[in-house]
Amino acid sequence: MSDHKTPPPPPNAHEKVEKNVGLMIILVAIAVSFGGLAEIVPLMYQAEAIEPLDGVEPYPALELAGRDIYVREGCYNCHSQMVRTLRFESERYGHYSLAGESVYDRPFQWGSKRTGPDLARVGGRYSDDWHRVHLIDPRAVVPESNMPSFPWLAETEVDASKVARNMGNLRRLGDPYTDEDIAGVADAVAGRTELDAVVAYLQGLGRHAPTAAAAAASATGGQEAAQ
Repeated sequence: MSDHKTPPPPPNAHEKVEKNVGLMIILVAIAVSFGGLAEIVPLMYQAEAIEPLDGVEPYPALELAGRDIYVREGCYNCHSQMVRTLRFESERYGHYSLAGESVYDRPFQWGSKRTGPDLARVGGRYSDDWHRVHLIDPRAVVPESNMPSFPWLAETEVDASKVARNMGNLRRLGDPYTDEDIAGVADAVAGRTELDAVVAYLQGLGRHAPTAAAAAASATGGQEAAQ
């Protein structure tokens, strides 16, 4: 009997990729990139995705400052801003989110995790005072809340120079801010705290969202036209 052993078969292409971590990372990145482009590029040419809804305008100075603070403090880690097209969501939060609401959000705050409730329609649901107390001491108004406190927001004034600089950068990206808007930032945020700014931002969320009644009327009108 011969002691000669049959050599193993040469590795196939798939096995080569599996054993080469660097190559696998590159190929995965390419696959994800093509998938992302296939989803994103068509949206760039749809009017409903690039045109704001009626009444939706770039954030005024105080709300823009509040949005930046909201992002800075990581609020998006626990709160989404997107009502999905599911009945149980629209019954709880209101009309499902539309792309035209987020035209001036850079970056958007749709999110995917809800440790806390969705905030897409929170504007006007509570008073300014409620929001102030909730941000400083959440458990004072929601005893079971696990939200962290943000007392320093009431102690720090809004930095007008940062807001003006951000507004200018957004204009370069296409937001229709005017020279007057940028020049008026200092007066708009004078003496206002970061707490004031976040409350203003929250109170503006969902302000121009379609109402259930409007959606129903639109659907009825479409059916009548079809008849």
